[in-house]
Amino acid sequence: MRSRFVLPALVVVIGSMCGWLAASGHLTETFGQETKPQPAAADGKQLPKPDPAFKGKIGETYRDSTPDYPQPVKAPKGAPNVLLVLLDDVGFGMCSTFGGPVPTPHLDALAKNGLTYNQFHTTALCSPTRAALLTGRNHHSCGTGVIIEMGTGYPGYTGIIPQSTSVVAQTLRDNGYATAMFGKAHNTPEPEISPAGPFHNWPTGQGFEYFYGFNQGETNQYYPTLYRNVTPVAQTKSPEQGYHFMADMTDEAIAWTHNVRAANPGKPWFNYFSTSGVHAPHQPPQEYRDKYKGKFDYGWDRQRELTHARQLEMGIIPKGTKLTPRDPNIPSWDSRSADAKKVFARLMENYAGYMEYTDHQVGRLIDSLAASGELDNTLILYVVGDNGASAEGGLEGTFSELASLIGVQLGLESTIKRIDEIGGPMSEPHVPVGWAWAMNAPFQWTKQVASHFGGTRNPLVVHWPKGIKARGEIREQFHHVIDVVPTILEACRISEPKVVNGIAQKPIEGVSMLYSFEDAKVKSRRTTQYFELATNRAIYNDGWVACSRYGYPWVTAGRGMDFVNAPWELYHITDDFSQAVDLAAKEPEKLKELKAKFLEEARKYDVFPLDPRFSERLDPKLRESGEPRTSWTYYGNNVWLPEPIGPQLFPRSHSITAELTIPKEGAEGVIACAGAFSAGWSLYIKDGKPAFRYTGFEISDITIVGTVTVPEGKVTLKTEFTADGSADGAGTLKLFVNGKPAGVGKIKGTFFRHGLEPFEVGRDSITAVSPDYKTPSAFTGTIEKITFELSKK
Repeated sequence: MRSRFVLPALVVVIGSMCGWLAASGHLTETFGQETKPQPAAADGKQLPKPDPAFKGKIGETYRDSTPDYPQPVKAPKGAPNVLLVLLDDVGFGMCSTFGGPVPTPHLDALAKNGLTYNQFHTTALCSPTRAALLTGRNHHSCGTGVIIEMGTGYPGYTGIIPQSTSVVAQTLRDNGYATAMFGKAHNTPEPEISPAGPFHNWPTGQGFEYFYGFNQGETNQYYPTLYRNVTPVAQTKSPEQGYHFMADMTDEAIAWTHNVRAANPGKPWFNYFSTSGVHAPHQPPQEYRDKYKGKFDYGWDRQRELTHARQLEMGIIPKGTKLTPRDPNIPSWDSRSADAKKVFARLMENYAGYMEYTDHQVGRLIDSLAASGELDNTLILYVVGDNGASAEGGLEGTFSELASLIGVQLGLESTIKRIDEIGGPMSEPHVPVGWAWAMNAPFQWTKQVASHFGGTRNPLVVHWPKGIKARGEIREQFHHVIDVVPTILEACRISEPKVVNGIAQKPIEGVSMLYSFEDAKVKSRRTTQYFELATNRAIYNDGWVACSRYGYPWVTAGRGMDFVNAPWELYHITDDFSQAVDLAAKEPEKLKELKAKFLEEARKYDVFPLDPRFSERLDPKLRESGEPRTSWTYYGNNVWLPEPIGPQLFPRSHSITAELTIPKEGAEGVIACAGAFSAGWSLYIKDGKPAFRYTGFEISDITIVGTVTVPEGKVTLKTEFTADGSADGAGTLKLFVNGKPAGVGKIKGTFFRHGLEPFEVGRDSITAVSPDYKTPSAFTGTIEKITFELSKK
């Protein structure tokens, strides 16, 4: 019987060997002869590159054979390191480097020894700029016409970078570079930020071999939602011990570059250093806030005048550039009350401190490269903002910018009563519109407004001592964030890939800026560029810009559909650097020509359909397929999910049913929660009794304390929330223990999102939703099962 299985097994082995020999080219060779290299696409057009052909000699034994151990792919000899720095929400006129009021000495030094591009542009918003920056394609062309939290089911607006527009990190990695990202990612589709993945759209799936940071639009600087690669991790110390995320990510980046060099002295690296600063919440350390006391008491109108004068004096803007006037919908500083001025000045002091602190941290990274001898052959591309300064704090600023983002304006009273907490761990502050507008001097408008340069013109500083002879010069060529990737590839002498992971690539849509490194007067090679964000749109073509603005960036909900009737403006920016003189009435034919050009570009790059909705697109249900879920069940004491991946409960009627085992000594701690200190909900046991906490940006703030002690043994703890049908999501919540009523309370208003901290079962691990406990407040009983179910009513 045994012999029946020998021959088939032998055939399998021999067949496998023959297959391997044939695949490797050995079957056609004679033992003792050198093998012929197999043809391979080694020109870099296909990534990853094919395995190297065996070039040794195969004999009958290893003694009469010559080995040829496969060597890793190596970058071109002398290829530079690449440090890509991207700041967040920084206006053109904020930093001292460009005439602004905030000292940025480290950025000043880079510009003094490098090049400054004063006609460089972004997309006017976070994720779109980042996708364009990393792929070299327009933001709609790579599926990111909006931030990932607003993805919808249209090709230009999924929030998913297609595999046909691969990220530059993979190109560099597959050509011999070490690659890493630190800080803000914000290009992973929201439904995929979960333990189930898929992970190919995370940084580590897009070519970054290492990632440390956060994977959403923002995070609390004192209590961040952190990932190392794809794993959630806790911060290393508390704010009281000196923790701040910007310092943490800088420490990580410095350690990574040192370790790469220690492990392989000849291997170049690519470091994408994407700072959290200065995106809200504006949270600099206390000493940086204190530096600016009283320095902005003259207000935003005067600040713009001062900045404009300095920009002209420094030559950052051409002679004769006009300072654009304040829109009537932005109030003047003089019209504000004394209390308002006090609050607004404090918010700006805090914002300025955050910018200086961010410059300090980037400077630490640069200094580490100088100390290690790597700065000379490191190409630094420093993009000073992914869009203009943000107006999302509203006309009065806010103590809780997350509320503003979902359309809730808390008003001046909310901030003035907590003015001394601004910038601290329990604040989420944002400056008012007037200061955002001032930081974008000399231009009109702000972040989100892709029609005007206040939203899209961000300076670029390039520093590469070994590769650029020019020092301290300004470049005026018109360029866009999609031009960064081709610049990197040309500087590194690496080909644009045509096929990546077996998928044909869309051609890169950017143009290299290398041609301008040594020639200040050379004609710009970018002649056309469209802009669009939430129906704010523009087209640049050969020195002209036609544009149409719709709505106001501080109005994040209910914008309507009247953008089709929004007027168009026309500027000849060759002579009008700041878009100050509207020529639409004088040049109707030119305007007509450019409007047609916009439609042509829009069709080419997946800009349609236009959609003015903003906060409405934050609803996670827009990114679900099939019938929406109505129930969710989890097991055990250790569940951690981003809130949009977890149960979608409020403001709808629903129930929570927890099946628990309570030990003899009783149990305490959090059973389930979502959100953070400023907005969230938590079901927990305190002093032996159940409790439910709901807090929502000061609008709702209630703790429903149970009236029944939770017994030992098997226990069913339940909540029932009944919405009253009001627009603010109010309703009544009841508690039950083993089916018996155990408490009731009225929640004044609820929200469909509660910030950036996760949904958890068994603990509350970052900031406490309830003041009744301190994090992590792990549940000391056993959670057998917990079910969340929407009511069928």
